[in-house]
Amino acid sequence: MKKKMNYLILLLTTIFMVGCTNVEDASITDGETDPQEVTTVNTNKNSGKEETITTVVDEPVVEETPTQPNNELFSGYKLIEVDGGDLSGYREPNVVVDIGYGDREYWAFTNEFGQLVRVIADEIILQDDRNEPVLSSGRYYSDEAKVPGVESDVLDEGHIIADSLGGVSNAYNITPQDSTLNRHGDQAYMEDVIRSAGGATNFEAIITYPNTETQIPSSYQYTYTLMGNEIVDTFDNVNSDEVNASLGLTGREPSDSTSSNTNGDISSVDTNGNGQVTIKEAKAAGFSMPITSDHWLYPYMHDADKDGMVGE
Repeated sequence: MKKKMNYLILLLTTIFMVGCTNVEDASITDGETDPQEVTTVNTNKNSGKEETITTVVDEPVVEETPTQPNNELFSGYKLIEVDGGDLSGYREPNVVVDIGYGDREYWAFTNEFGQLVRVIADEIILQDDRNEPVLSSGRYYSDEAKVPGVESDVLDEGHIIADSLGGVSNAYNITPQDSTLNRHGDQAYMEDVIRSAGGATNFEAIITYPNTETQIPSSYQYTYTLMGNEIVDTFDNVNSDEVNASLGLTGREPSDSTSSNTNGDISSVDTNGNGQVTIKEAKAAGFSMPITSDHWLYPYMHDADKDGMVGE
């Protein structure tokens, strides 16, 4: 009888140990799930009995940071980086490049033929020659990209956004542009207007071509905002002086009282070599104001109100 009792006690002990092990495993398993259960034991002072309280604690939910969507502005284009002073005239097709000097963000886009077709900027920030490494020529770089076509005697390495407006000199900001247009035509006039205003916003340039094989544009359209006013400048990539002459707009002879140079050489007046003459430069060279439309300097100056006089 005693031996049977020992067997019975041993059997009960084994069952008890297995039960404890299962409870412990369940506790570990529960600890790995969400939510967690926390068990506390309190003693009721009045009854002296222990009360078991189970509290469910929610684990903090870790949210995954959503992937930022692609910028719709760049959709369909490959974003690449090109050094601002890269002289190569090659452009990759279907790319977008930042052509703003320093921290400026000016975005240039090419089409499937590698033609520069669009340039945009939320804000045009003027060149800062006091805090930026500007050369004595007034430029950031000593030369411009050799885009096919600029080797012509009548075409310049024309900036879409000029150095003075914070643009770089690689192929994504350069097009072969008629020299007259670039130096003292509509392109130069547009740049001077923005400089005089201290910058511009909502800038967009649309460049068109006569075919898909050339890198020489046929026309330009610039849209920008100055002091709340939207301005649209559209012009062909041609010699504006020749066009004006063909329209009979340049047939008048300069008067003796205002003309002192009939050769049109502004090198002694245009001190910064940008192809434009400011009132300050003209006065420094000894010219009195105003400069009227029959003066040889007039085509190189900015007549803001288009009344035929500059510096009145």
